[in-house]
Amino acid sequence: MTEGNFVDYVKINLESGKGGKGSVHLHREKFITKGGPDGGDGGRGGHVIVRGSKDLWTLLNYKFKRSFRAGHGGHGAKSRSTGADGEDVYLEVPLGTVIKDADTEEVLLEITEDGEEQVLVPGGLGGRGNWHFRTSTNQTPRYAQPGIPGQELAVIMELKLLADVGLVGFPNAGKSTLLSVLTTAKPKIADYEFTTLKPNLGIVKYREFQSFVMADIPGIIEGAAEGKGLGYYFLRHIERNSTLLFLIPADSKDVKNEYEILLDELRRYNPEMLDKERLVVISKSDMLDDELKNEMKNELESQIKDVPFMFISSVAQLGLVELKDKLWKMLND
Repeated sequence: MTEGNFVDYVKINLESGKGGKGSVHLHREKFITKGGPDGGDGGRGGHVIVRGSKDLWTLLNYKFKRSFRAGHGGHGAKSRSTGADGEDVYLEVPLGTVIKDADTEEVLLEITEDGEEQVLVPGGLGGRGNWHFRTSTNQTPRYAQPGIPGQELAVIMELKLLADVGLVGFPNAGKSTLLSVLTTAKPKIADYEFTTLKPNLGIVKYREFQSFVMADIPGIIEGAAEGKGLGYYFLRHIERNSTLLFLIPADSKDVKNEYEILLDELRRYNPEMLDKERLVVISKSDMLDDELKNEMKNELESQIKDVPFMFISSVAQLGLVELKDKLWKMLND
């Protein structure tokens, strides 16, 4: 999937169907000239229904078509025949989609399971036919209910990626390179900052035909939690990752400070993110000789406590097997 095709935020307009009118009809047939009321009910208007699909990874389907309208219910008929229900509209979305009211930003629903269906905008009820209004004193009612109008709603769809491991780091930390080496994903890679402008997903193959999903989140900058840069658009994709991999390059001026800045951005955006499993990984470690690596290791042991760390090199293929083992253990413990 090309970067331009990854759509994770759309605003669309929805309209459910109107209910059909109830029928006003009096029974007539040979030898029965004054039969009682037999008008049927109107059919309900069509719903707008959201359905989750594991085969979708983006909201691209809603990038160009922004309005959806369900069908109207059919009118009731004689012989107490109920009108047909209006045609429902199904909106298929990727797992992890959150839908909000565009005006109030209230969360209306979330889709997290494949095949899950939820009615987002219910159709109007059909009107009752005159058969329902017969009484002992009014045996031939000549009125029925009209159908209830449908509803209009403008919504915002936000996709929060469902991945096992989320890569967190500053721009140009090597996240895309690591993803391309561990998975079959082909993210854009270059030696300048903000190469990645959209999240990328890849499936990491593990032993005995097992696998887990890794997400490359665009680089976080200081102030992202306040919306600096594209802060909120990046950070929301980390909310659903069960394990966070903090990637910091070996040539960083201050590894501990870089880690603390990243951690603070997550804390300010959503404190619950700090409850996730964390792993600090020093990338580009092929630039370090044994002496520098031991020195950095001793510093990390004293500075970053209670969080495991590793040294890897995506280019030189160093420590990648151990990294997959460590992540698998963290995910399954």
